[in-house]
Amino acid sequence: MRDLIEVCAPLIYESVSEFPVSEEHISSLIGPATDGRMADVAIPCHSLSGVFKKSPIEVAEEICRVISPSLEGVAITSTINGFVNLKADPRWLSSKTMSLLPDERLGVKKEISRKIVVDYSAPNVAKEMHVGHLRSTVIGDAIVRMLQFKGHQVIRENHIGDWGTPFGMLIEHLIDEGEEKFALEKGISDFDNFYKEARSKFSDDSEFANRARARVVLLQGEDEDTLRLWKVLVDVSTSYFNEVYGMLGVLLDNDDLMGESAYKHLLPQVVERLDESGLLVESNGASVVFLGGKWVNREGQPFPVMIRKADGGYNYSTSDLACIIDRVERLSCDELLYVVGTPQKQHFEMVFEVAKKAGFMNDTHSAIHVNFGSVLDSNGQMLKSRAGQSVKLVDLLRESISRAGQAIAERNSELSDEETVRISKIIGIGAVKYADLSTDRAKDYVFDWDRMLSFEGNTAPYLQYSYARISRIFSLSPISRDSLKETKIELLAEEEQNLARCIVNFSESLDQSASSFHPHKLCTHIHTTSSAFASFYEACPVIKADDEGVMASRLALCDLTARVISTGLGILGIQSPEMM
Repeated sequence: MRDLIEVCAPLIYESVSEFPVSEEHISSLIGPATDGRMADVAIPCHSLSGVFKKSPIEVAEEICRVISPSLEGVAITSTINGFVNLKADPRWLSSKTMSLLPDERLGVKKEISRKIVVDYSAPNVAKEMHVGHLRSTVIGDAIVRMLQFKGHQVIRENHIGDWGTPFGMLIEHLIDEGEEKFALEKGISDFDNFYKEARSKFSDDSEFANRARARVVLLQGEDEDTLRLWKVLVDVSTSYFNEVYGMLGVLLDNDDLMGESAYKHLLPQVVERLDESGLLVESNGASVVFLGGKWVNREGQPFPVMIRKADGGYNYSTSDLACIIDRVERLSCDELLYVVGTPQKQHFEMVFEVAKKAGFMNDTHSAIHVNFGSVLDSNGQMLKSRAGQSVKLVDLLRESISRAGQAIAERNSELSDEETVRISKIIGIGAVKYADLSTDRAKDYVFDWDRMLSFEGNTAPYLQYSYARISRIFSLSPISRDSLKETKIELLAEEEQNLARCIVNFSESLDQSASSFHPHKLCTHIHTTSSAFASFYEACPVIKADDEGVMASRLALCDLTARVISTGLGILGIQSPEMM
């Protein structure tokens, strides 16, 4: 509990000033308790045993005796096994909770603003978005929202694959199929078949392959008609991307698109600058950078960063270095985040090192690969459709909405058809997003329909139901939520105190989640708060409280809980319905 530590630490320093231990040493020991049932804050005294010439148990008892008077009204002190335990005094906890009632940000403070570019989603033109795009899109969107809430200027960049040699075959296939037919039929449709057909023709039809290669030359030479055909592919694909983003409820739009084509003019500059810096060398006809150090292959030979291939073509590394130049020099960003799968870890480490050595970035810039694992099926294999193909994102989202609709209809038959449709979308999309975000992004997670749509456990439906339940309480309450901002909160029951702790700790959890780019930490806190509310609601009557003051106090806790849930879910990009 950060806020309690901030209050207690100066009082502890002053109380132990006569002891043979420095303020820095004591400060390094004060931290959150590992067992929240026993304490909020703990001071392990084992490292002080040698200084005090006493056992850790004796040291803890002596420190506890000295600091207890100064912490009265703030924290209740105790010792066990060489630890000094501090538990928030209900009076302090009550005061801290009340201070959040008029605070729309629930104690979350804004940081000094940085300009941060977040690169995420990154689908490919003329290809369907698959479940693999889900993680990048959802995690990236949550990180953007967290950073914006913390006061940073965030620039969203959707680095779509819209340039390169495959477009020769795609444009020729487009000509064969007919522009009008493609434009009419490829809304949310089967882009994969279009791409596979083009690839098959390129492999099996030499005449088509020759046309495709010639078309690549025309595209790179910016031939007017070829660029027009290329734009047909891009525009139809962009429309499809936007429909998917609309279903997901993420922030990405057309203004965020930065395809590979946007950086093509910088590719020669990358080569030129690397050459001028002395980093570029020729190897088997290709232009590469050898970083040395740990970057060696199994034989101990230096591993190259490919910049320009022997045939004159550029590599992914060249494109990513061009992105860095653009983001640092055109956008003047402070920080670059890349929300990309874990398999690209080495690629980004090497690209970032090249960029720093070449002076594309300096010590004021930070570049971070926000990695994530894979989506697996119940057998621990990569999630596939029944046909053995990658699961299309649109199909997955539609399936989730449909399943949510069935669950909602079973739970609440009084909802109108219109309300059922609206709430089903909120629940279905929220379930998919939360199942992803509630898992440590660095790990793989198993896609499980039953678990993610369950109204129990750490799931979006459970949290959304908690919010709807509180909304129901206020619909029956004689006291309005607007009148609660100056309510006196009294925390008499243990369940009230536990819920208040969760409310007070919301800002700390959000800060930890945002600073580490780990949305699951915020998910965990929202779930902990909802669970604490369930225990509180079962043990502490609200509307039927014996005393009006107690009812108002408990309603204030309900209001703060609802705000923690809806604010937290909103920062994750998930809606909170008032009924379900």
